[in-house]
Amino acid sequence: MSPADLVAYLIGWNDLVLKWLDRDDRGEPVDFPEAGFKWNELGLLAQKFYRDHEALDWVSLLARLTEARTRLVDTISARSDPELYGGPWYGKWTKGRMIQFNTSSPYANARVRIRKWLKEKG
Repeated sequence: MSPADLVAYLIGWNDLVLKWLDRDDRGEPVDFPEAGFKWNELGLLAQKFYRDHEALDWVSLLARLTEARTRLVDTISARSDPELYGGPWYGKWTKGRMIQFNTSSPYANARVRIRKWLKEKG
């Protein structure tokens, strides 16, 4: 996974969570994790994220990541604790927990990969 793929991966997850929240806000069904993908196919979903952003240069990728992250923080900040944690949203998981699983976990994964990549590069 290249650094560009890693940023595309983060953009993809941020955008996907935003899509879930938007569809839910409009009362539309949410395809978890994404239409055409199952939870055991997250590697294929990651490949889709890479393809979706492969035409962007590094500066554009970073700008898209900043934009997606800002939109995500804004939409989460606008929601109440009861909305986020008051009851199940997907199976037994609350909306807040699903957001956490699918945003902070990819960032933690990225941090580990970046550290490894930097160590290998010296």
